[in-house]
Amino acid sequence: MQVGVFAKTFPGSEPAGVLAAVRDAGFAVTQFNLACAGLPSMPDAVPDEAIRTIEAAAEASGVALVALSGTYNMAHPDRAVRDDGLRRLALVIEAAAGLSTPLVTLCTGTRNPDDQWAHHPGNADPSAWADMAREMEKALAIAERHGVDLGIEPEQANIVASAADATRLIAEMGSKRLRVVLDPA
Repeated sequence: MQVGVFAKTFPGSEPAGVLAAVRDAGFAVTQFNLACAGLPSMPDAVPDEAIRTIEAAAEASGVALVALSGTYNMAHPDRAVRDDGLRRLALVIEAAAGLSTPLVTLCTGTRNPDDQWAHHPGNADPSAWADMAREMEKALAIAERHGVDLGIEPEQANIVASAADATRLIAEMGSKRLRVVLDPA
């Protein structure tokens, strides 16, 4: 295991500057976010030029991109919002494959319609787990096609809130592409 840092910890929307800051802080690996390349974190498109710019910055800085952020609310109460999130996630997974980045990080979500990181009492309802699990199945199918792993972080405010929840989800999904991310923040 290598200790890395979230690239968005550092200000900027140009990959060269952000990755140089990652390197200068003493890290050789990072979880990248497309916002660090002047795009939305979950974009409508990832231009080929953006991929080339990110690749060049990673090579010049010597910082390896070990993960790419792909978080959307996989348990949002509105199916249309989940569908849009999955569409954008597919673009992030495709970008990760193009960057040879092996992992895309996810948010298992919440029933909170305003904040994917905020708890909601509806998270305990079995329908919340079912919606998230359906999203995860779709996401894993996309990841499988692109040869990319997906990483979940047990987060107290989310549907997958514990190690036991993560173990349950991994068992239910039955995919070697589903991983657990440790975030000490």
